[in-house]
Amino acid sequence: MKENSKVFVLILLGMLTAFGPFVTDMYLPSLPSMGEYFGATSSQVQLGLTTSMIGLAVGQVLFGPLSDRYGRRRPLVAAMWLFLASTLMCLFAQSIFQFVAFRLLQGIAGAGGIVISRSVAADKYSGRELAKMLAVIGAINGVAPVAAPIVGGVFTDIIGWKGIFCILLGLGVLLLAGSYRFRESLPAEWRSAAGWGDVFRGFRAVLGDRAYVAYVIQFAFAQGVLFAYIASSPFIIQQHYGYSPLTFSICFAVNAVSIGVAAALSVRFHRAASSTLSGCVAMLVWAVAECVALFSGCSFWLYELLLFGLLFSMGLTFTSTTTLAMECQRENAGIASALLGALGFAFGGIVSPLVGLGDIMQSTGLVFVACAGGSLLCALAALGRRRARLYFSVSTFQRR
Repeated sequence: MKENSKVFVLILLGMLTAFGPFVTDMYLPSLPSMGEYFGATSSQVQLGLTTSMIGLAVGQVLFGPLSDRYGRRRPLVAAMWLFLASTLMCLFAQSIFQFVAFRLLQGIAGAGGIVISRSVAADKYSGRELAKMLAVIGAINGVAPVAAPIVGGVFTDIIGWKGIFCILLGLGVLLLAGSYRFRESLPAEWRSAAGWGDVFRGFRAVLGDRAYVAYVIQFAFAQGVLFAYIASSPFIIQQHYGYSPLTFSICFAVNAVSIGVAAALSVRFHRAASSTLSGCVAMLVWAVAECVALFSGCSFWLYELLLFGLLFSMGLTFTSTTTLAMECQRENAGIASALLGALGFAFGGIVSPLVGLGDIMQSTGLVFVACAGGSLLCALAALGRRRARLYFSVSTFQRR
């Protein structure tokens, strides 16, 4: 059977990776207008964001084992059809509670694209090739949650929230077409023939891999830094510093570039473990500096400069950590990918409200330090003291 070209696979996987964050975040600028449309309070409207993140976490745990058992293509096609149906239901929702319920389905469908994209990469590539492919996926995964609200903000005033969902519907149609064209990457002889009881045992086996678990938790802490930034920056930039939404969008774009560039540069490290460890150390340094600055009532430009460094350091860990985690559990790629993504989104959902407790400047700084510190501890646990010393002492960054 003829295989898809590498360019097609790269484009499809990139779009699938960005799919979940766009489903979650693209409509954020239209939340106030949605409250008026449904006659709902702001907290009720925000439940749509919460349920979509729950769907993204739950869906990855569901689609991971399905893709290991039935191949990548059929679950991917099913996820895309579910997305189209749930998006249409969101558009025709009669109440905010119907909308919130349909957003849960939309999040589950979006999760299928995320988890299967990582599994396909692990199926088709290994070593440096896998790292390069995951570098692209990691760059998109870092940029998409930040870029999605910017794209939504551009279109909200022109086409409204329903127009945003029509754009998502069009994206779903494109991905459905790409899913049908996609050639199966997991041959039948490589698939898991186990029953669901064995699938649960597979989860237990994956969770029994100490290095894998440490990398997954490190990834989750890094995601915590990202979501803490996303949740706090609108209030800090617009309310505390008094800048306009346009300035806020520009800062979002600049910071998105820092994450994407760092994720792409991470493959230039001699070892993936060196990229993760260096990124975690730098992330903690920048987080402490940002925390001190926020507690001291720093200027906007110092806040943004330190934030740029923090997000760049975080971006260095995305690709390398994903590569290391997937290499640990190549034989259970679907389950491994599912748990990696699910915990990342679940942790982001937990961390996001914490920045709103008390003074947002101080709570944000503390969350940054806590997540960066946890990330470094998990990286050290995954590598072990001796290997960590080795990876950090040798030349870790070299041109290829």
